[in-house]
Amino acid sequence: MAISEPSGASAADNSALPLEGQVALVTGSGRGLGRTIAEKLLSLGANVVLHDINEEAPSRFGEAASLSALAESMNDSSAADVVAVVGDLTDEAAVKALVAAAENMLGPISILVNCAGGDVGANGDKPSPATPTNFKVDDVLAVLGRNLIGTMLMCREVAPGMVDRKCGSILTIGSILAHRGSTEEVGYACAKAAVVHYTRSLASELRESGVRANVVSPGPTKTARFMATRETDSKMDDSGPSLIRYASPAEIADAVSYFAGPDSRYISGQVLLVDGGDGTYAC
Repeated sequence: MAISEPSGASAADNSALPLEGQVALVTGSGRGLGRTIAEKLLSLGANVVLHDINEEAPSRFGEAASLSALAESMNDSSAADVVAVVGDLTDEAAVKALVAAAENMLGPISILVNCAGGDVGANGDKPSPATPTNFKVDDVLAVLGRNLIGTMLMCREVAPGMVDRKCGSILTIGSILAHRGSTEEVGYACAKAAVVHYTRSLASELRESGVRANVVSPGPTKTARFMATRETDSKMDDSGPSLIRYASPAEIADAVSYFAGPDSRYISGQVLLVDGGDGTYAC
């Protein structure tokens, strides 16, 4: 399969399908924000590799029957190809295996989106307590593994091939909590801050090869899991013109697709906060 060069295309070349010929692997894309990002990249012409920790993960909040079923349904509605891989991103062998499987099916990965992670503790649920002075070590380690270690292992496995081809874009999902002090979700906030710094370090290493690495840090976003796992503010659940509201997953996916495509070919090591101008953070 021929892979087009995202860093060499001009803005005028991308009016129809700017990601045509690209292979995008989106971790954690069986549901929620990752799924919306995968669907956006697919709509722009990319061949997409869906990923989740297991086949059943998309069914937890009723978003799909299984990862394979989701891939099949996306394939039916697109001219590009969609495949599915599973694996625990904190397991080095699993990461090697899922990347190899993805590239065997679709070819070299030219877009990597590190979306898997979330505020999931040792027992598989939201950690509690999780303040700076009241937390469980097992929960913090689990959150660090899912967010920081998983991102690092995926980049370590995928980036060298991009460097060899002198072509690629890596996007990592951060959080607004990475950019300000947080009295809650402290493990998650620290993990996302580490992810941001890792991505900046990665961008420095990859710069000479032309491979880019950037971060999109969303504010609170209306995924199915977000709405099901916390008390939400009905005043923030507004789709009107006000920016004082929760984001839609599509709004985050739009930012990711910009960094994935040729219009951002001279941008690397940057962090974009997609938070409606919250303004309560300090960079």
